[in-house]
Amino acid sequence: MKRLTLIPLLALTSLLTSCSTYPRLLNFPFDRGGRGLNSPADELHPNISGRFIVFASDRFGRQDIYLFDGKTRQPIDVPGLNSLDAIAANPSITQDGRYIVFAGTREGRTDVYLYDRQTRQLQNFTDNLNAEIRNPTISADGSTIAFESSANGQWDILVYERSGKPLDIPIAPR
Repeated sequence: MKRLTLIPLLALTSLLTSCSTYPRLLNFPFDRGGRGLNSPADELHPNISGRFIVFASDRFGRQDIYLFDGKTRQPIDVPGLNSLDAIAANPSITQDGRYIVFAGTREGRTDVYLYDRQTRQLQNFTDNLNAEIRNPTISADGSTIAFESSANGQWDILVYERSGKPLDIPIAPR
């Protein structure tokens, strides 16, 4: 009888012990000067892929995109990504950290922007799309980009190859 009671007790103890170690809070630096993951400003829209954390922040008086290396626990410079005349939001990053997509608003119009860290080039991905857009994301391998669009009078999801070619995804008749 003691043996029958002992087995469920050991199983329950093992289960509770394993639950206490997950999830665990990772401790990232706070820096008043804006060189850490967190600062006194608002940190918004975090997206994690692999070792990289990309997010929007208004830490220097305007909303820009920031990249943080979770392995080295250091910010990564992204020259040419942010500009003084745009409000950036909703970033997404590839697994290898090469490509970042985000929504950028200039003169009241919001577009999807694609940034290549290797070439340091910023491309307006939706310049020819006459619609509102929001919430862009890029696949882990960087091959496809998806976002919400109001082109058909309602919010639909559009999916493109990174080259800019739309993927042929059937849409239900309206």
